[in-house]
Amino acid sequence: MNPSSLRPKRARQTATMDAASPASPSSPSPPPPSPTARASAVSPMTTISRHYFGGDSSSDDHDLYIDIIENMQEDYGMFVWPCSIVLAEYVWQQRLRFANNTVIELGAGTSLPGLVAAKVGANVILTDNAAREDVLKNMRQICRLNKVNCNILGLTWGQWDAPIFDLHPQIVLGADVFYDTTDFDDLFATVTFLLQNSPGSMFITAYHNRSGHHLIEFLMVKWGLKCSKLLDGFSIMPPCKAASLQGNIQLVEIALDDQNSKS
Repeated sequence: MNPSSLRPKRARQTATMDAASPASPSSPSPPPPSPTARASAVSPMTTISRHYFGGDSSSDDHDLYIDIIENMQEDYGMFVWPCSIVLAEYVWQQRLRFANNTVIELGAGTSLPGLVAAKVGANVILTDNAAREDVLKNMRQICRLNKVNCNILGLTWGQWDAPIFDLHPQIVLGADVFYDTTDFDDLFATVTFLLQNSPGSMFITAYHNRSGHHLIEFLMVKWGLKCSKLLDGFSIMPPCKAASLQGNIQLVEIALDDQNSKS
């Protein structure tokens, strides 16, 4: 596989995701009940999905789980996308790499990858569009629900507000941030700035391989970036998770191109 290219791979036909599943922790003590019923009492469209990691990644065999507050009636920042599940699984499998490092998740929304990073010992900053206070509020609630101490920051791609200059991440995460092609240039501008602000840092993203992949290749060159690793997202997924996802998902690691990066 040549990581310098982001060409599409074969699509997969799988079942539709059922995010809200029964739950139990990995300890031998009786598991806490799934919080879904409590959430539904607040709003008919609000649920809490539970996502397992480690072991068989099932309710009966796992090392940790993350609870996510979702509202299917709201905009796209309020529910878990398949790419977020893939990226979170990658964080879990690479957990030693994340421990004790500073991690920023861009366009975090429900923040599953960033929360896994926090659970394995990373210093995590969760960000989303500064104008989306509903999304930022939900992120704070999710952090409290999972008992993790993440910083929440409004960060709009392509805007140079003061807080961005203080960010020095070792790893930048982004799940399905390549969604609207009109945002791609601003996203790459922000990613490039963060990578330049932290020499040796890496941008790790999972995205659906839609028609915009050629634009991604072009903008990587424009912003002095290079692909250092390219994976079929399904290749890293436990069978029980892969069966619940659909689409053609790529997982990519992107770094500054030392030969072509801007000064």
